[in-house]
Amino acid sequence: MRVLRPFFSGPFTGWHMLGVMGLFFGTVIGVNITMAYFAGSSWSGLIVKNTYVASQNFDEEVTETENMKAKGWVSRLDVSGDAVTYSLTNALGSTIAADAVSVAFSRPVGEDEDSVLMLQRQADGRYATVHDLADGQWQVKVTAVKDDERIYRDVQRIIVGGSGSN
Repeated sequence: MRVLRPFFSGPFTGWHMLGVMGLFFGTVIGVNITMAYFAGSSWSGLIVKNTYVASQNFDEEVTETENMKAKGWVSRLDVSGDAVTYSLTNALGSTIAADAVSVAFSRPVGEDEDSVLMLQRQADGRYATVHDLADGQWQVKVTAVKDDERIYRDVQRIIVGGSGSN
């Protein structure tokens, strides 16, 4: 019968302890360097280019949003298949006409797939276009403009594709 020998024979010395400590701290430092690299090379988390300027416009945007909600307008965004459709109606259910409707799609994390689509008015009053968005979660900002003035803005998060498609 063969007897297995330990990895090393003899007493555990200071050199052995130095090797164990070196492997331990080498592993910890290696993991930290790897994590720091991936943190620095991935998405920055930046949502706006200049936070000071964005903060100056915040109160105006809140007031504008409250005024839009007070109108009682209802918007509906549908992204299914390769089509994007959007409708905007007033409190009575009548279609609201806009000169232009743009839809900005952005990933909650990352900027490499961001895109803006211009929707075309359809005969039934809705706005539509085709898209080639990848499946997954998207943040959508819809802006309706009439006479060079923003009449409605809508921000929502949707899931494209799969069973959670909007």
